[in-house]
Amino acid sequence: MAAHMSRLRGWSRAQRYGIAVCRQYSSGSAYPNVSLSTPLPGIPKPVFASVDGHEKYETKITTLENGLKVASQNKFGQFCTVGILVNSGSRHEAKYPSGIAHFLEKLSFSSTAQFGSKDEILLTLEKHGGICDCQTSRDTTMYAVSAEVKGLETVVNLLSDAVLQPRLLDEEIEMTKMAVRFELEDLNMRPDPEPLLTEMIHAAAYRGNTVGLPRFCPANNVEKIDRRLLHKYLQSYYCPERMVLAGVGIEHEQLVQCARKYLLNVKPVWGVSTPANVDLSVAQYTGGIVKMEKDMSDVSLGPTPIPELTHIMIGLESCSFLEDDFIPFAVLNMMMGGGGSFSAGGPGKGMFTRLYLNVLNRHHWMYNATSYHHSYEDSGLLCIHASADPRQVREMVEIITREFIQMTGTAGEMELERAKTQLKSMLMMNLESRPVIFEDVGRQVLATGKRKLPHELCDLISNVTASDIKRVTTKMLRSKPAVAALGDLTELPSYEDIQAALSSKDGRLPRIYRLFR
Repeated sequence: MAAHMSRLRGWSRAQRYGIAVCRQYSSGSAYPNVSLSTPLPGIPKPVFASVDGHEKYETKITTLENGLKVASQNKFGQFCTVGILVNSGSRHEAKYPSGIAHFLEKLSFSSTAQFGSKDEILLTLEKHGGICDCQTSRDTTMYAVSAEVKGLETVVNLLSDAVLQPRLLDEEIEMTKMAVRFELEDLNMRPDPEPLLTEMIHAAAYRGNTVGLPRFCPANNVEKIDRRLLHKYLQSYYCPERMVLAGVGIEHEQLVQCARKYLLNVKPVWGVSTPANVDLSVAQYTGGIVKMEKDMSDVSLGPTPIPELTHIMIGLESCSFLEDDFIPFAVLNMMMGGGGSFSAGGPGKGMFTRLYLNVLNRHHWMYNATSYHHSYEDSGLLCIHASADPRQVREMVEIITREFIQMTGTAGEMELERAKTQLKSMLMMNLESRPVIFEDVGRQVLATGKRKLPHELCDLISNVTASDIKRVTTKMLRSKPAVAALGDLTELPSYEDIQAALSSKDGRLPRIYRLFR
């Protein structure tokens, strides 16, 4: 009787799903083998949420009566990131002792007209779950706060006070001098030489002008900087026309309202702004070499010390981020890729980039080969950083010069598509982070007065062809090289030899013949 009932149940399933989908298992039970690619019978048709264009979270921009731009992009969530970006950085210090931007970064969010100390500012932010930060680069200073959306008014008030009403007390300036000295000492001692090499390559590429001026305060300038000098600099550069109040995760009207209340008729502590004194110099690419002989044998001691290495960075002039060629250069930089020889790796980490395939995979003695692209409003620099044992410096330099020459060859279709996909993937992944969206909105509006949305940038990346890569590379190789060298430089080829290699067809250094080695 039980067996008969089981057969009846099996037959009812077969009627419902069809004979083919009823599979008998060894246990005697049957399981309907339903296709995952066809809709289930008797189930109502699903209604999916639709994307209503790009209008929902569009970047909105308003210019106030005093020239200050307010830019915002809404984003779902309880927290927002709001900040003030100023068109001011180390490139604007031609008429001043270098290091003012570095000092202002360290002095940020200290005591102001309303807040007696940094601790008071932090306690105020803590009530809204907030944090604050200030970063300076060669062309931009950025004051940013992330906090709950409910605390927007408090945040804008605090930002206005921190940027326009800092007290710059004597004891704060003395503490900053100590912090700057410590940072300079740390810069020369840290195992990772990349920040120091970046300083050196800019100094070589733009000798003594704009983006070639030091980003970190030189040791001999630390004592020269005081409140009077800082006020004189702030008077020229911290004016509303050179600022953007950017916000992510808030309503635009709400941000404009707060900007009008706290940033429209505020008189700065240094008095009336004098934007007529702004340095409008255009970056002049010079090329050249900066060398620093340094004993790197004891950089990282311990149970697993880093071996003594010599670091070389070779760069050529690319283009400004305002030019159309900026996108092909970004794709080229991604195609070169690279990294350390001990990277955790995998295809997603760039193991198929040229500097991995042609350099690190073929030359086991090279510890690092990485491509970097620095771009500014009037110039740019594409460079390759490599490191190896001091005895193999000449060979390493030749490998890098050959890679520069090989850039002019036609890029393979798969290689180009991989680089473009990787660049789009990196762009979209980074723009999922609220602070990154904030910086993107702020920097673009500060530089161009508008913002290109991610889908527009992805379209531009998709349109890059192999001929675009060849064209920009050929143009780049016409510039003089910029070279930065750090460590034991006994085997370093002369600047003229490096220049000759980059002008040759195969990128090889001129041969040298020695009777004794």
